[in-house]
Amino acid sequence: MTSETRADRHARATRPSSGHHDGAHGSGHGHSHGGPVPPAPWRTRVVLALLVVPAVVATALGLWALWPAAADVPERVPVVVEGSELVVATVVGPLAESNGDTWPTTEDATAGDVEIRLADGSTAGMQADARFVLEPGDRVTALFIGDFAETVTPYVFMDHQRDVPFGLLAGAYVLVVLLVARWRGLAALVGLAAAFAVFVGFTFPALLAGQDAMGVALVTSSAVMLVVLYLAHGLTARTTVALLGTLAGLALTAGIGAWATGAARITGASDEMAQNLPYLAPGVDLRGIALCGLVLAGMGVLNDVTITQASAVWELRAMAPHAPRRVLFARAMRIGRDHIASTVYTIAFAYVGAALPLLLTVWLLDQTPLMSLTSGEIAEEVVRTLVGSIGLVLAIPLTTAIAAVVVPGELSGPDGHGGHDGGTDREDDDGEGAGPPAGVGVGDARAVPAVR
Repeated sequence: MTSETRADRHARATRPSSGHHDGAHGSGHGHSHGGPVPPAPWRTRVVLALLVVPAVVATALGLWALWPAAADVPERVPVVVEGSELVVATVVGPLAESNGDTWPTTEDATAGDVEIRLADGSTAGMQADARFVLEPGDRVTALFIGDFAETVTPYVFMDHQRDVPFGLLAGAYVLVVLLVARWRGLAALVGLAAAFAVFVGFTFPALLAGQDAMGVALVTSSAVMLVVLYLAHGLTARTTVALLGTLAGLALTAGIGAWATGAARITGASDEMAQNLPYLAPGVDLRGIALCGLVLAGMGVLNDVTITQASAVWELRAMAPHAPRRVLFARAMRIGRDHIASTVYTIAFAYVGAALPLLLTVWLLDQTPLMSLTSGEIAEEVVRTLVGSIGLVLAIPLTTAIAAVVVPGELSGPDGHGGHDGGTDREDDDGEGAGPPAGVGVGDARAVPAVR
């Protein structure tokens, strides 16, 4: 028997972990280093295809059945009557006939008519309501009414021109997305454009033609998710898992929403614009539109949480190649619970910011908080928020469970040095998710620490 020197003992004590564990490799010869998750086995892909293909077929049949005939879609209403026109002009200053020789202060800046410069360089008077603050240099949209009245102000203020700031914001948004997300960001932007094409080309005409709102909502959401998810995240098993979780969440949202809109007597007519809609499109169903809006509003958040949960399971598998699926599910659900906690108030805060003037008006009314929450337009938004949140919360464990079942299992080959199905393809992107540094022991479930 040979003696072991102090140097030998030190070398053995500092040798990197081999990933030995008491589970899959009882012999102690398996070296399992974390790395990219390989593609799903062909059997898994077949099962996923069998689940997704019916959804694709149902979506295509729904588009065919619900696509409105051109004669059923109401004609677009002209913005102005014959003899008048909308023009773009620049505010010059006050009209001497009405405001004097000085531009009014902020307190009374809108208490009179203003002079505007038209595109051909000529000037004219414009009627300006006291609610709008107009300053020299403002670009505005004005309505010409000179053919109907003899007046020194033949134009009426309609709105501010916002094309320049909108263009700058849109350009900044696209630039930031492309710089940070690169090609995946570009794919997401293309998917967003495709989604709006579905809205404009199918959803809006179908609703205006009086088609079944629930069917329109489900077909629209399914079509949009099929395009957006695969464009932005690629044709992979991970994306398909997110798609299945999203579709399931949308179905739950639609079912709960159908009950809630009926039980809460949501009519969809709480908004002034909605009340005018039946006069412009007699076949429209306001309650159905409210339900459709409820489903469509849940798409974005559902897509966010489902792709996050699917990605979490795949990344956990890369870090813990031998972790049991139930452990992957439990660890991913810790991420999911954090996501639930954040989205619960994210949705509520988004509504508070969007409806702040309405909320301030309701706050001034002398009534109980319960009466405020259950009346009019606020009640509709409360139902939309609660139903969307329920669908979101239920979609997280469902998506996580599907991902834990679908994600490839053992990542090391028979020799214990990696390899799955003989390939090196992987379901990550941009060089990310390549696993931990060499020598880091991640061979079992204990490699994923339980952060509490």
